[in-house]
Amino acid sequence: MGIHCESKEEYIYEMMKNFKLVDMREQYMDIITEATNESLSYIDFLVRLIKVEEHGKLARRNSKLINSACFDITSTLEDIDYSFNPSIDADKINSLGTLQFMDKHENIILIGPPGVGKSLIATGIGRNACKAGKTVLFINAKELVDKLYESMKYGDLVELLKKLDKIELLIIDELSYIKMDKERESLFFQMIRRRYEKGSLIITTNLPLGKWDSLFSGQLAATAILDRLIHHCHILSISGDSYRVKGKNR
Repeated sequence: MGIHCESKEEYIYEMMKNFKLVDMREQYMDIITEATNESLSYIDFLVRLIKVEEHGKLARRNSKLINSACFDITSTLEDIDYSFNPSIDADKINSLGTLQFMDKHENIILIGPPGVGKSLIATGIGRNACKAGKTVLFINAKELVDKLYESMKYGDLVELLKKLDKIELLIIDELSYIKMDKERESLFFQMIRRRYEKGSLIITTNLPLGKWDSLFSGQLAATAILDRLIHHCHILSISGDSYRVKGKNR
């Protein structure tokens, strides 16, 4: 049964509402005016109408992906002050920002002292991934390990691991300030193993790779985890002064 409308405009509005053409519904009258003023052909008018909906849907999708990613900061790669810290390789960062590493299911490990921009870089790459329509999750390392442990306790581990498997780019921030027991270490290893050559990771840490045994039960566990992480991996070591201290000094 069709929709009864009093006018053509009302019919168009209601049908676009039914078809969930949000941006067309809001802007089609303005586009009709533009088409009349510019003497657009029918096909050019239709293209302009479709582009309005396309751009709107992309914007809503990107916004949803960015909100779901749970970024701590709003920075992008364009916000990095390379002149302040010459140890950051701008060409390398911009190359990683193209997301080709994700196509190859490669990882990134950012190593350096607090405040040098590790999380900023990770967030910038993550935001690029969201804009490309990819699912991203930014999470503190301790929070992630605790969530894995809690899900195991309450019988939800398989479900959580499956959710994490679907995240195309998992960003684990501050893998530095925790000491895992055997159970948490095993859970973390499970997650890393499941992502191996299937999904990309970005990890930020203060610890050089040679000191990762301090995070786990010993060198054997650290080696097992590192073997999978660094097999296909971009490792960036950043030194220099802290951005945060720079801001305070200013």
